[in-house]
Order: sequence, then C-alpha cells, then structure tokens
Amino acid sequence: MRSIFTFKGGVHPPTHKSESTQSAIMQAATPSKLVIPLHQHAGIRSKPIVQIGERVLKGQIIGRPEGRLSAAVHASSSGIVSAIDLQLVAHHSGLPDLCITLIPDGKDEWIGHSGVDYKQTPHTELRHLLRLAGVVGLGGAVFPSDIKAYSNKHKIKTMVLNGAECEPYITCDDMLMRERADDILRGAELLRELLYADEIIIGIEDNKPEAIAAMRQSLGNGKHQHMEVISVPTVYPSGGAKQLIRILTGIEVAAGVRSTEKGVQCFNVATAYSAWRAIAHGEPLLSRIVTITGNVEQAQNFDVLLGTPVDELIAQAGLKPDTERYIMGGPMMGVDLPSASVGVTKATNCIIAASPVLFPPPPLELPCIRCTRCADVCPAELQPQDLFWFAKANNFGKAQDFHLFDCIECGACAYVCPSHIPLVQYYRYAKSEISAREQESQAAELARERHEYRQFRIEREKLEKAEKLAQKEKASQATKVATPTVPTTPDDEDASIQRRIEAALARAKEQAAANKPKNTEELTPQQKAEIAEIDARRAKAHELVSSGEKAE
Repeated sequence: MRSIFTFKGGVHPPTHKSESTQSAIMQAATPSKLVIPLHQHAGIRSKPIVQIGERVLKGQIIGRPEGRLSAAVHASSSGIVSAIDLQLVAHHSGLPDLCITLIPDGKDEWIGHSGVDYKQTPHTELRHLLRLAGVVGLGGAVFPSDIKAYSNKHKIKTMVLNGAECEPYITCDDMLMRERADDILRGAELLRELLYADEIIIGIEDNKPEAIAAMRQSLGNGKHQHMEVISVPTVYPSGGAKQLIRILTGIEVAAGVRSTEKGVQCFNVATAYSAWRAIAHGEPLLSRIVTITGNVEQAQNFDVLLGTPVDELIAQAGLKPDTERYIMGGPMMGVDLPSASVGVTKATNCIIAASPVLFPPPPLELPCIRCTRCADVCPAELQPQDLFWFAKANNFGKAQDFHLFDCIECGACAYVCPSHIPLVQYYRYAKSEISAREQESQAAELARERHEYRQFRIEREKLEKAEKLAQKEKASQATKVATPTVPTTPDDEDASIQRRIEAALARAKEQAAANKPKNTEELTPQQKAEIAEIDARRAKAHELVSSGEKAE
C-alpha cells in the first residue's frame, strides 16, 4: 500500500462540480466561424503559412512552429481563410494577438493522416510528431509536450499523471477519465516510454469516484504495467504539479528546482489522451473537452473545436439572460474574458457564465491587518503579505528576493483574506512589470553588444588592412634583396667613363658632319658661277668699308 503525504496550506472552497457531470460529453456544433489564435502555447508564437482566401482542410497546419519552444497550430475544420489579423484573445491582459479567422464550409473534410507504431518508431521522430501535432499541456500551462517528453535515459524514475482537477466548477478531466480511460492510459504508456520512466502514478481526488473506478477498471485488464491509480484527499490546490508530486511521492520540489531534477515528471490526463491520438491516429490537437457551467440552463461538458467563439459555444448550454461576464477557468485562478467573441484555445478547460447572484461584486478592499492567514494557506510556503507590500510599493527587487515567481497564483491567499485584498492581482502586476523590465534590459544589452561588435569589426578591418600593407612592403623588400648586384673595381669604373666619353665624341662628329657645307666639286658650273659672283660682291663691299674707315 502506497503512503500518502500532505503539503502545507490549502483551502476547501465549494466545488460546484455535480452540476456539469449529470450528462455525457456532447460534441459541440460547428460554429459560423473559427477564430484561431497563433499563440496558444508557452513559448514563441507560430508563424502563419496560409493566405487570405485560401481553402484549408481539417487538420492542416496553418501556423508553423517557430524556434525550439513552440508548437504547430491547425485548421479545426475545412473552410476558407477570411482574415489574418489582430483580435482579442482569452488572456488576462485583455490585449489582442494575431489570429486566423476560418469560415467552415460544413464539409469537415480531413487532410490525409495516419498513425505510427510508437514501439517501432525512434523517440526523436515521436517527439517531432508531437510538435507538428501541436500537443501541449492541457492542464493550464500549455507547455509543448515534445519538450517535456524528453529525458536522458534512466533520469526520470516516476511519471505522475495528474487527474486531481482540484479547482471548483471544472469537470472536463473527470468526464474524460470516465469515458476515455483506455486512450488516456495508452497515452500515458507512450509518454513513459519517451521518458524511460520506471513507473506511472495516477493521482485523482477522492471526490471523483466514477473516474477512479473507470481508470482502475482499464488498468485491471493487465495491458498496462508499472501503473497505479491513487485516490488523494480533496483539498485545493492539490492539482498543482509540485503539490501532487508531494502528495504521491513525498518528494519536496524546492523553489527554483525542477521536478525533473528529482527524477519526476508530471503530465495532465488530457495531455496523455491527445498525445495518443496524435501518435496512434495521426490526429493533431484540434479540439478539447470544455466545461460549460455557471449561469446556464444545462451545465455540461462539450468536445469543442479550437477557435469556436465563446458566445456560440455557451449558447448551446442555454445562456440565462442575467449573465454579465464570462470566466475562463475556475473561480480561483480563472481569467475574465475581454469579450464573448474570443475563440476557445488549448488552455480553455472551462467557461463559467457569471451572474451577480453566483458571483457578487467583491467587497471593498481594506488595509492589511497582518493576520497571517494568507501565509497559513499558501501551498508554496511564501509570505503573501510581504509580497503584497513590495508589489504595491513597486519594490520589485525585494519581491524577487521573497521568491515572487514561485507563486502559482492559486488564489488561496485572497480566498481567506478578511480584508478582501485581491492579492493575486498584485502578484500578476509585479510579475508582468519585472518581465517587461527584463525584456528592456535584455534589449539594451543586445544593443550594447551589437555596438561593441561593430567597433570590434571596424578595428579588425583596420588591422587587416595594415597587415596587408606590411606584407606587401615586406614582399617588395624581399624582391630587392633577391636581385644580385656585381661589385665593381676602380679599373672597371675608369673603363666605363672612357666608353661614355668616346660615345659622346662620336655623336659630336656625326652632328658636325651633318652641318658641313657640301663639297664644291659636286656643284654644277652654274652653281659655281653664282658662288663666285657672291664672293666677289662680298670682297668689294669689304674694300669699300675699309676705305671709308680710313678716310675718317
């Protein structure tokens, strides 16, 4: 008999689960449009790979995973892509995100798909198939399952399958275990193989006797070894990963430590089911079970296509007229939806129609009286009142010193606060501010590194040019040294001078010969007569000049 452990803190709010477990899971009708966000998982948003006006088939990838931490997004039904733009999404920030709007054609025509035998397929390929199928954690964290399903051989000893579903109103996992236990266990065995785990422990709260019986009956056929179903006490938040690991194994996962470092990995039962459908049948994650409850005529669970607008879905349960808002998730950790037109995502496990009767306005917030009730019920063993003061004063450094990011935002502290302080809202605010400042710091650091690298590159180019010039100069000097020079003696120098003088004299004689009057013997008689006449005139003129000078 396996021992059961406990964790510190926890509360016992009204469960409100029986209202939505009176009937079987119903297939939700195909909506008039599908608004499919491209960011339905932890990590990087998927990249759209379809065009407006393009016809797509059911199961076709319309969002390609980007980066290591990402997952694919698919068309939930066949139809025409009508828009790729920013639209409101189911997120507590209330900000829009990139979505693909698909108009179903009513044919629900599938793309070609088939499964594989996971026992005959390499683990690397199986994880790749999970990534392309868009399988993520369906317990709320939506972390890509292909990454969680990786482990060094024999590192993970125990795999925990989370069927606790502790939050009030939510019953989607309960009904899934009742009706589809066989496929859940097959998916669990698949994940165990990927992790090389020795055993699987399935934890289910004791307020779900039908689910416990269904899972044990499936185990009773002997097909699944190394598995055990454990009934755990009903206390909120026993469905938290660290809390359930503590209950089932006694292992305390300290702040800043991952459960895998302790040899334990945890998956939700719905994640195991979707992993099996992806591998064994080739079906990507196109739909999920969603609890519709609260201010409706008939609370129940629906198998809903991802992207179905909330208002069209909740109308199928008979919406009552005094509904004033919608909550995605439970009343403890849920998110108020910014609009009823947002699409169902992979993180949508429950939609609560809220009315003033079911959820009256919160009382006026009063000053903290330091009663420490919040610290008594905190399952993470934090100091909620200190975190509240630091968050309110924007003293984010001190908030981090008090392990703000170890807070799982379960809301137990706010539930017992006599001053009605919305503590979780302060913690979310502080976390978002710290994350934003870290992003700004990282951006500034990246800009500094780029500037420093640019300066380094410029200096490197200068050095390379200087080195090239130095090499050319060195090569030139080497060429001069390599050319041989014959040493000369004084006699050789005198001979060279004599040769230059003789050459100069020869050139002078040639020039004089060129300017010398032609030989008179070569002249004709007429030319000789003309020359004689000219000589006679010159002589006579000379005599006249001479006689004139004498007379004077």
